[in-house]
Amino acid sequence: MTAKAATKKPSKELIVSLYMNFVLEHETVPKSVFKFCKENKIKEEEFYKAFGSFPGIQKSIWVTFFENTMNLLDQNNEFQQFSGKDKILTFFFTFFEILKLNRSYVLFVLDEDKNPLRNMEQLKGIRSEILNFTKELIEEDNSTKALKITQHNPKLFSEGAWIQFLFLLKFWVDDTSADFEKTDIAIEKSVKTIFDVFDTAPLNSIIDFGKFLFKENIS
Repeated sequence: MTAKAATKKPSKELIVSLYMNFVLEHETVPKSVFKFCKENKIKEEEFYKAFGSFPGIQKSIWVTFFENTMNLLDQNNEFQQFSGKDKILTFFFTFFEILKLNRSYVLFVLDEDKNPLRNMEQLKGIRSEILNFTKELIEEDNSTKALKITQHNPKLFSEGAWIQFLFLLKFWVDDTSADFEKTDIAIEKSVKTIFDVFDTAPLNSIIDFGKFLFKENIS
């Protein structure tokens, strides 16, 4: 998301780009919409046509990360043939590759406020997207199962996937391994674990995943 020359009628993408560049260059969020617009030669009224506030921009950035991930997956002709488990694996691998390209920005905004609940506010939009995405995957899997007893609860599974996302996000933020290879391991093990839990055969995966987390916490 590289900044371009400002125009009188900026697009949403340009405003987002200018905002991200401001944050990275100044290591703080803009103090006011007025000053931000003046510095970037944008009419304040045009800013408000695109966004109602800076927090609105932050939420939209996370949704854009999600949308960019889905666009890449849609370009993969084999993706639709994957199982639900492989689709979620591929989603997480692709999503964190996109985050890697924007790591400096992500690290800043996730640590901007020492109150974690306020930092979580920016994730509301992507939470809805992930819940809908994973709910649809489980409903799709359920449609292929003849016995209702073998079907998964879409709402419960999607909430589990959201918690998994938050765990992986925190793990990635703290990951100092080369090319974030430990995050890749965490993605693979956590996805296997959550599917095994829902298939009621979790013990080996939970032990394996627990050993991995224990090793990371003491290393």
